[in-house]
Amino acid sequence: MARSLTTRNSGLDTPRESRRSLRPNYDPEVFGRLSERFARFLGTARFLVYMTVFVLSWVIWNSLAPRNLRFDDYPFIFLTLILSLQASYAAPLILLAQNRQADRDRISLNEDRAQNSRSIADTEYLTRELASLRIALGDVATRDFMRSELEDFLKDLRAKPESDSK
Repeated sequence: MARSLTTRNSGLDTPRESRRSLRPNYDPEVFGRLSERFARFLGTARFLVYMTVFVLSWVIWNSLAPRNLRFDDYPFIFLTLILSLQASYAAPLILLAQNRQADRDRISLNEDRAQNSRSIADTEYLTRELASLRIALGDVATRDFMRSELEDFLKDLRAKPESDSK
């Protein structure tokens, strides 16, 4: 028996067996995506129309239907309970969706900031390179400069024999 315990726990490359728990097991990412879809749906005109139709039909049915068919007499206590329950679940789900969006925005902002700093560094590098090229080009003889120098030299050569003969 001691051997089975040591062989079972000896390798760090072997995952431990999961213990059974009474706590519910859920994937936070799936739950977060679900809350975002729910929050997006709550912010649509379709939801408002559905909710209005639901509440109006509830009120009309429980006001105008025969007494024995009504399921929520005045003052609509069951309707109030259902709407309160819906609101009590909607608010945290909307907050969860907003928190996830804020996290995505923060990550996106950090990536944009890093990209901007890389772009600034690249621009500064290119500016320095361009300045060094301009300085280097100032020292390089251009074709026009060489032409003018050769023409001046040719004029000097032509003028020299005349000055030597005098």
